[in-house]
Amino acid sequence: MRILITAGPTREYIDDVRYISNGSSGKMGYAVAEAAVKHNHKVVLVSGPVSLPTPKSVHRIDITTSSDMLRECLRVYPECDGVIAVAAVCDYRPEKIASGKLKKDGSTRNLPLTETEDILANLGQRKRHQWILGFALEAENAAQEAIRKRHAKGCDAIVLNHTSAISADVTSIQIIDHTDRVVHTCKGLKPDVADNLLTWIESALVVSSKTPDGTSVRQPDE
Repeated sequence: MRILITAGPTREYIDDVRYISNGSSGKMGYAVAEAAVKHNHKVVLVSGPVSLPTPKSVHRIDITTSSDMLRECLRVYPECDGVIAVAAVCDYRPEKIASGKLKKDGSTRNLPLTETEDILANLGQRKRHQWILGFALEAENAAQEAIRKRHAKGCDAIVLNHTSAISADVTSIQIIDHTDRVVHTCKGLKPDVADNLLTWIESALVVSSKTPDGTSVRQPDE
């Protein structure tokens, strides 16, 4: 399969120097990309700014903003068989980017924000033959919020993890499929969890049989 994987944070600039972002290290997304290659899949990795080496045999596309990530994902998406959306995309951007560097002047500044594009929802709306696995990083009402996101974004399944996973070497995940139930759990070092996740994807989201032309086909959502 050819799999599109997103990883790392995005940045939304306030001025030419400062930006809004989050603490994502990209470790989980890169571990998933490496695991996918080990499972003999082709990987396109659309990555926000991280300090990680590119996994062997992975085609990496570096981006900065949420708009950058959406553009690159839409460009490669039609030729991919599936998506694993691990990136921690900023939900908001400043309405205006100040030119240069804002100076302190002793006053209080208001920073109006507007929502960024919903990358996963955009991919979900354009889904044809592809399967889509999203990630939901939640702290409160976790399962309910993950289920809501799965429906809203058109995912075949969603991985629920906790904010404690940010920048950590270990993680704990629950996979919620189209039945809106937890069907798989795993915890441990991120590379081990990533390998376990790829095994689940191959058994649950991809049909083992082939079409007459030799290509893989998706399982139905229901």
